[in-house]
Amino acid sequence: MINGAHVIIYSKNADADRAFLRNVLQFPFVDVNNGWLIFALPKSEVAVHPSDENDLHEFHLMTDDLDGEMARLRKAGVGCSEPTTQGWGRLTRIKLPGGGEVGLYQPRHARP
Repeated sequence: MINGAHVIIYSKNADADRAFLRNVLQFPFVDVNNGWLIFALPKSEVAVHPSDENDLHEFHLMTDDLDGEMARLRKAGVGCSEPTTQGWGRLTRIKLPGGGEVGLYQPRHARP
């Protein structure tokens, strides 16, 4: 029985991104080996989109209040892109300290 999923974010500064997930997003975690942190994620879902290529994956966090969450993140010094409106919800991109980005969106669709 499948009982979870493990997401990996590759980073040029993994320590900074781990600190961000721990201190800013405040995700619960376990230290599995001298600072190697594994984080719990909020409830999740997965969608499959058509593509001309395989092995393309995206990671988006979700919120019920995009404006409120963006304000909280900006107060913590986190850069967020200007939100865009998509057919499926409102989307911003969060800058990670390691240089990457992850999506944050407020869905319009029903959540499973």
